Parts: sequence; C-alpha cells; structure tokens
Amino acid sequence: MKSQISLAFKKCRKENRPALLTYTVAGDNTKKKSLEILKSISEYADILELGFAHNAPTADGPQIQNSSYRALKNGIKLKDVFQIVKNYKKIKNAKPCILMGYYQMVYKYGEKKFVRKCKQVGVDGLIIVDLPFPENKEFSRLCKKNFITFIQLLSPTTSKERMKKIIQSSHDMIYYISMLSTTGGKLKISPNKILKNYFKIKRLSKTKNAVIGFGITEKTISSFKKADGLVVGSALCKGISESLKKRQNPVIKLNKMVKALSYLNGSQDH
Repeated sequence: MKSQISLAFKKCRKENRPALLTYTVAGDNTKKKSLEILKSISEYADILELGFAHNAPTADGPQIQNSSYRALKNGIKLKDVFQIVKNYKKIKNAKPCILMGYYQMVYKYGEKKFVRKCKQVGVDGLIIVDLPFPENKEFSRLCKKNFITFIQLLSPTTSKERMKKIIQSSHDMIYYISMLSTTGGKLKISPNKILKNYFKIKRLSKTKNAVIGFGITEKTISSFKKADGLVVGSALCKGISESLKKRQNPVIKLNKMVKALSYLNGSQDH
C-alpha cells in the first residue's frame, strides 16, 4: 500500500514539477490561526509540514524560533498539535501531513504511545531532527508498523558510506539539508552546487523521494525544478511575523505566499 506521501510525489511527477512542501509551527500565532493557515495553504501545497515548538531548537534559524516563541507563549502543548492535525484532516482533499520536532517530546510522551497517537489523528510522516541513524532504527521500525513514514535527514557533510546506509534504511522520503546553517539562512552556495550534491543522493536512491530544505524562497525556488520536492519554511514563518507586525491577518498573507510559490514551482492548479 503506497503512503499518502508517496502518492503526492507521484502526482507531482506526472505534472512534471517538484512537490511543494510547506513548514509552519503548530500554534503560531494561535492554535485557531495555525489551523486556519493549514486549511488556507492546503489548496496550493502538496505536503504540509507542521513543527512542534521547542524552547531549545538546534537547527532552527531566527524566523522559525520566532514562530516557536509565539506558539509557546500562547501555551501550545503536544495535545494541541495533535488536535490541530486531527481537525485539519477533517477537511475535504486534506494533504499529507508531516510532524517535525525533537526527540525529547517523543521520549516524554512515550515512543509507542506517540506513534499510535500520530496514526490516530492522521499524521502521515515524522521528522525527528535529533534522532540520527543508526540510533533511530527501532523508532523507524515502529513508524513503519503504524504506516507512518519516518523521514531521515542528509546533509552536505554526510559521507558516501553513511549516506548509502541511511538511504537503505529510510522509508519513501529523504530530507536533504542543502547547506550548513540553521534554517532560513541566505543561500551561501549556488543552486547548481546544491543540485550537484542532491543528484549524488538521487543516484544512490532512485526509488526514494528526496526533498531539498533550507534556503528555498520565492527568489530561489525556480532554480530547483529538477528536485523531487522543495520545502519552504522560514520564508513562511517570516511572513507570519511581518503580517502580525503590520496587524494584518497571517492567514491571508500565507495563502498569497504559497499560491505564488506554487505558481513559480510550476503548478497547474490555477
């Protein structure tokens, strides 16, 4: 049985374009608005990533940290994150949903209980930033048993040997961190260089969907047409910050942003 994530990539391949993955933080800037944002951008995104706010995020740049801070200030709890996913999944034509966060939360909740809860509310995939290979093998198996895609991370410094092992043990999606910085950094290396590294991964993983994250914005998205998927996160978190500063509605702002990104990404749904 193919996962919803795999089917989303398949649809995009047929349309000859990368999948557009969006990342927002659950509860930013309120639980209600966070759900409204998901519903609103769902029309233009192919897969939705939802981060659970963490007060010591290691890979997050300032934009995502701001989002996390707003969510935590509003009292977001893990049970609220599950509720947001559950409510989002009730809408017609809901897209696959990936939860992204840190292991401490999973550990505190209990691994088995956490994965079962994810399955129950309709989570399709999980990225646990600080649970690397091979320590994640057991958790990965647990996800597979519950039909949840466990998504592994690769970076420019991952050695070829390690890369092979990670790809081999991964499910149907891999996340390539395109550059060595926190999220939202300016592209310090050219899109061509990123693609060159990316295709090294693709040569080793012909059957897996590999997405590029970090540094994808309206300005850079068109340079990566050959990728399986592209993740836009910091730009959207920044969009929420800007609209709040101007006392505007972040739901409308993000809808416009994701619509523009999907257009630049080659989507035909207009």
